[in-house]
Amino acid sequence: MMRYEGNEELADKSACAGVRADLKMCLLQSDCCKKEKKTPRECLNRTDGSVPSECFVLRNTFFECKRSMLDNRQRFRGRKGY
Repeated sequence: MMRYEGNEELADKSACAGVRADLKMCLLQSDCCKKEKKTPRECLNRTDGSVPSECFVLRNTFFECKRSMLDNRQRFRGRKGY
């Protein structure tokens, strides 16, 4: 079972669920979503500094995790993002 902070369990049991949850929380806590009432998808496309750089790092980690599920070479090395 996948566990998230504390005793909370993630409903999503997919391979990259933990990274996805971290990215979602990072975006929802950013100034872009809180103050400007934008969606997380709209905030990812902004470069004005209202989204912390750690959210962009998490986006790249999530991308690499999803890509590694399709790459046959990664089957032996393991998925990225763990």
